[in-house]
Amino acid sequence: MVNIATLVKLSLNLNLLKIESDGRVNTADTQLAISEYDKNAIEEAIRIKEKHGGKIVCVSALTWGPVNKKISDAERILREVLALGVDEAHFIIDDVLDNCTPLETSLALASLIRKLGNFDLFIAGESSMDISNSQIPARIASILDIPFVTYVRKVEISGNNLILQREMPNGIETVEVPMPAVISVTGEINQPRLPTLRQILQSKNKPLMKYTLKDLGINLNAKLMKQRIEIRPVVRKNIIYEGGNLEEIAQKLVDNLIQEGVIKA
Repeated sequence: MVNIATLVKLSLNLNLLKIESDGRVNTADTQLAISEYDKNAIEEAIRIKEKHGGKIVCVSALTWGPVNKKISDAERILREVLALGVDEAHFIIDDVLDNCTPLETSLALASLIRKLGNFDLFIAGESSMDISNSQIPARIASILDIPFVTYVRKVEISGNNLILQREMPNGIETVEVPMPAVISVTGEINQPRLPTLRQILQSKNKPLMKYTLKDLGINLNAKLMKQRIEIRPVVRKNIIYEGGNLEEIAQKLVDNLIQEGVIKA
């Protein structure tokens, strides 16, 4: 049996961003969503459970506030996670974590993980779809003092070891690490399945537990992320290429791309 914790980011829904007149993203009014890579992480956890048995627990933290506006949205997203096949969901809600840095988020999540008990494997998406800082899995592995492997595209379990294939710039790398370990997966690892109607109905009865930092016995002096999230308009050049035939038009296009530095001759 393999007990797995999936690290799920409650991300801003990029398809439903609320934009102010000055281009700033209104994060308070923007709905939340599951990051796409996190769906791959959940799917991989389900496949491992189907093969080896065990339990899947979702671990998350609400880092977009205000809490009183986001908590029902967060619960909705985590019910979706449960419908995908996760057995339990546990998440932290605390005003201190609103727009905090990855360090505070990682410390809080690590405290929750220790409270929940021992896990054999932690699976996260390679990055979230909103901020994409890709720091949380690495920081948690460091805090827990266990191995961490990135860009994983295939997972096999042999005894107490993980045999992992990584997507690297110069090809595929195979590594072997002992469990417990933290891994972050790419979108190539699998194709996430859609929940069935039965799974959606069953998710309403699965455990969904909420914690404050006080519940976890920690006191964080959180630093805020100094960032302004805004939409940058894309201005297109609208260049039209004309010529007597396709070859002449194609050559003009290639010449322009070379001049712009997009391609090298």
